[in-house]
Formats: sequence, C-alpha cells, structure tokens
Amino acid sequence: GVYLRRTQYDALDEAGRHGVHARHVGSRLEPGEAISHVSAAVLHRLDIWKVPLTRVHISRPGRHGRITPHLHAHRTRFGDDDLVEIHGVAVTSVARTVVDLARTLPRDEAVAIGDSALRLHPNTRRQLAPVLARARHRTGTTAAASVLGFLDGRSVGESLSRIRMRESGLPAPDLQREVIVRDGRRYRLDFFWDGLGIVGEFDGSIKYRDRRDLLAEKRREDALRDLGLEVVRWNWAELERFEVVAGRFARAVTRARSRIAAAAR
Repeated sequence: GVYLRRTQYDALDEAGRHGVHARHVGSRLEPGEAISHVSAAVLHRLDIWKVPLTRVHISRPGRHGRITPHLHAHRTRFGDDDLVEIHGVAVTSVARTVVDLARTLPRDEAVAIGDSALRLHPNTRRQLAPVLARARHRTGTTAAASVLGFLDGRSVGESLSRIRMRESGLPAPDLQREVIVRDGRRYRLDFFWDGLGIVGEFDGSIKYRDRRDLLAEKRREDALRDLGLEVVRWNWAELERFEVVAGRFARAVTRARSRIAAAAR
C-alpha cells in the first residue's frame, strides 16, 4: 500500500533505498518497538561500509527475535534515552545504534560507523559509556568496549587505516597534525610520526575531482618534502593488502634515519 515513483527510487543509492524500506517498516511498528542496528544508522545518515542492507533491523522488548528474508527482529530492552524519532518513526539513538553495531558487526565495519557517528554528532562520545554499561549482560560487549575505545571521529578510509596500522605493528601516529611549510601555508596531515619525520596520507579518490586537485596535492607534497619529511601514501585498494603500505613505511623509516644520521655527522 506504499508507493514510490520509479524515477525517485532509481535516483537513490543502496543506503537511500534501505532508508525508504526502513521508514515503511517503522511506520507499522507496535508501540515500544524501534528501527535499530544498521537500519538506524542509515536513518541517522551515518557512513555505512560493507554492511549488508538486505534486511531492515528492528528491536523490540519482550518478544523473541526472528529473521526473514527482509526483516531482522532483535529482542532487547530499552533505556530511557535509547529512542528518538526520525520522520515520525521510532529509531534507536545514535549512541545506542553505535553500541549495538559495535557488539554485532566485525571491527572494521563497526569502527567506520562509530567514527562517522562521532564526526557528525560529537556529543555522542559521552553517551557511549552509559549505553554500553546497560548492555553489559548482552553478547559482544567486550568487543564493543574495544571498538568504542578506538573511535576518534575520522573518515571511513582514515578509520580503516588506523586499524590496519595497529594490525601491522606500525607505531601509533599523531592524527590531524598541522604543519607550516616554508612559504607560510598551513597543512593538516592525516597521520604524522613526529620522531621519524614521516607523513602518512590516505588517498580517497573523492579528493581529486579534476586536474587542479592533483596539482594542488603535488604542490602540497613537494612543500612537505622540502621540510625534509618523508611522505607515504596509500589508497582504498591497498587497505586490503596493507603489507604493501607497511613495507613502504619501513623504507621511509630507513631513509629518514639515514638522513638524520648524515645530518649529525
């Protein structure tokens, strides 16, 4: 009984279509039930990375969970601040959504969504601990605590980069460090290893829409190298084979140490 024009539907991306389905399901929920998990993340407009959107997720107190081809119903309890309303539909709050997904998703996907939440809703950070405490008897809270402690509000690519660095044994970098180059311009760096003089840059293709973007990035990198800094770059594909980046980083460390030793002589 609910219709959407084909041109409107075709104009939506996968998350947009899921959001339409979620709002429809939400309009038919019983009192006390709510859209939750990844469906809530979509309605909150958080970044979704590699999470299946085939089923609309709802949570409901006192009734058994069930899974159908198009619906995943979770049995739960709600705290006083766990629910909000979006477009007239009951939805789990941003903090509750992040905790639910941190308990149930793989680490990569959970961190990507959690960082998006902190970036868009900075006040969410102080709400996470009490929400997690209320979930202490539920499955996945240990994993969730680890995810929540790792969040810092970066983009998806930067979030995944930090995970890969930790997995590869790279030292922890400073994030978003600002440097001033010789002509007075200021640049904010994705990742910076101060003691080594190494800059890490994640190349999301969105950054380079045309030739002017490429030229500006080249000027930026030349200015950083003119300060004596090593620049290590990687892209989306290399996040899946981060050993390539780790090798690049190791060679940059060798060059940086050689340069420091030469300057000391």
